Amino acid sequence: MFRFSRMMLAAGLGIALNLSLPSSAGAAQEVTGAGSTFIYPVLYKWATDYNKKTGVRVNYQSIGSGAGVAQIKDGAVDFGATDVPMSPADLQTLGLQQFPSVIGGVVPVINVASIKPGSMKFTGSVLADIYLGKIARWNDPALVALNPELKLPDAKINVVYRSEDSGTTYNWVSYLSRLSPEWQSKVGAGTSVKWPVGIGSKGSEGVASYVKQMPNSIGYVEYAYIKQQKLNFGLLQNAAGHFVVPSAETFQAAAATADWKTAKDFDLSLLNAPGDNAYPITAATFIVMYRQPKDADRQKTVQDFFRWTLESGQELARSLDFAPIPDDLKNQIERYWGDTPKAQ
Repeated sequence: MFRFSRMMLAAGLGIALNLSLPSSAGAAQEVTGAGSTFIYPVLYKWATDYNKKTGVRVNYQSIGSGAGVAQIKDGAVDFGATDVPMSPADLQTLGLQQFPSVIGGVVPVINVASIKPGSMKFTGSVLADIYLGKIARWNDPALVALNPELKLPDAKINVVYRSEDSGTTYNWVSYLSRLSPEWQSKVGAGTSVKWPVGIGSKGSEGVASYVKQMPNSIGYVEYAYIKQQKLNFGLLQNAAGHFVVPSAETFQAAAATADWKTAKDFDLSLLNAPGDNAYPITAATFIVMYRQPKDADRQKTVQDFFRWTLESGQELARSLDFAPIPDDLKNQIERYWGDTPKAQ
């Protein structure tokens, strides 16, 4: 059965399934994973459909990228999921492998009564100043200059951020670091940082809930949460100077610039990619598994599941506004699996 958080249950976003259909002899009937909240919306859908087709249960804990990597390192799960690619050196040392499974975007979300969804514009430097506490009110001159057509309230900006180690945070603050030298020098990048202002909440689910409930707030989540919870969102200026709408198409435009073939173990960033239609905070979620697992049957079940997601689950990903994995990258991932040493 695919498990989900209490908050997602309360939001009515899904029902756990526990079906018992036949699958191949010798294969594990249940496997476990943990990590990224970024991938959760599509992984939930994938696991539900896969359970219906095969009877195999994929249990997943949406606990953040840092915790997911820690659990696969400890051998507590069959796979981890992280929005921060591990370095080839660390993978080699730990006997792990990784591959991208889905591509999406991190989007600023707001709760300002006078602003319609998708109408407010932000630049990376302005977002950095908001999260530094330098821009503290919605009618600050910097925001007015970007949005002269909007009626911005004279109200305090309530900043919300992820409170735990998070790949979504890593991509958010890495983007801010690229656009703001002051952010880079004072805060920097990481899965967890010392936030200058604001209030923390656990998981993308928590950030989405806080922003939805707190007037005049701003936060950041993966785009699928915006669609599911009907959140207001802002537009970001990309490297070409355009304010682009987050969507599967703009995430795919950013991903199209990536040279995966030269990236060892797929260690690659999609942030602030060039291109007129590229969304600036595009990121992949990486699945992390052992190169030489102790249990070959469980490893095969996990690999079969993710092979199915690549070959049959990408249109489902697109329906949730993730960008599908390109065909040439699918082939590269399957060759990568073939190069992985067999279980001992």
